[in-house]
Amino acid sequence: MTDASADILPPEAELALAWSGGRVRAPLSMALHLDRRLARIVARTTEPMLGQMRLAWWREALGKPVAERPRGDAVLDGLGVHWAGREAALAAMVDGWEVLVTAERLGPDEAAAFAAGRGAFFAAFSDDAATGERLGAAGRCWALADAAAGVSDPGERAVLVAVGLAEGARAGRLPADLRGLAVLAGLARRALARGGRPLMEGRGAPLAALRAAIFRA
Repeated sequence: MTDASADILPPEAELALAWSGGRVRAPLSMALHLDRRLARIVARTTEPMLGQMRLAWWREALGKPVAERPRGDAVLDGLGVHWAGREAALAAMVDGWEVLVTAERLGPDEAAAFAAGRGAFFAAFSDDAATGERLGAAGRCWALADAAAGVSDPGERAVLVAVGLAEGARAGRLPADLRGLAVLAGLARRALARGGRPLMEGRGAPLAALRAAIFRA
C-alpha cells in the first residue's frame, strides 16, 4: 500500500507545527500525516473487512524493524526516521481508527476507545508520567473534537462532544517545547464548547490558538 504523496494537513495542524520547535516539529508532522492517511481509509471504507485489511497493513508495517519495511511511501519512510522505537503509539492510532470501522454504533465506550488510540501519540512526546497523563488527555480531546466536526449524525456528534469535553477538562498545562500540541488541544476545547464545530472555524480561532501557545493550557 503506497501513496504518491502525503495528504495535505488541515490548517490547525499547520498552525501547531508552526508553534513547534525542532525536536517536535518533524515527529509531529509525520504523526499527523499518518493520521490523515488512516482517516482517509476509514472515510472510504464501505466494507468493514476491507477497511480492517487496509488498516492492518499499517499496523504490520509499523511492527517491523525499519530496515524491513516497504520503501517508497513518504509517510512510512518519514515515520521510520522520526518515530523509530516509539511505534507503539502509532499502532495505537491504527487501533483507534479501526474502532470506527468495526463499531455498529458510536456510543460513549466506542468514542473513548477511538480517542484513546487515535490520540495516544501525544503522550509519546514526554517520558514524564505526570506530563504524559496531561498529554494523553489533550490527545484524546483533540481526537474527539476533530471527529465531531466531521460526522453528520447529530447523535454521534453529541457523544463525541460529551466525551471530548470531559477529556479536555483533564488536560492541563503542557511544557514549553510542546506548544504545538497545546495549540491543538486549545482549539479542540474551543470547538467542542461550540458543539463540535471545525477547529479553525470563526474569527476567534487564531486568537484561541495564540492563547493556547502562550499559556500552554
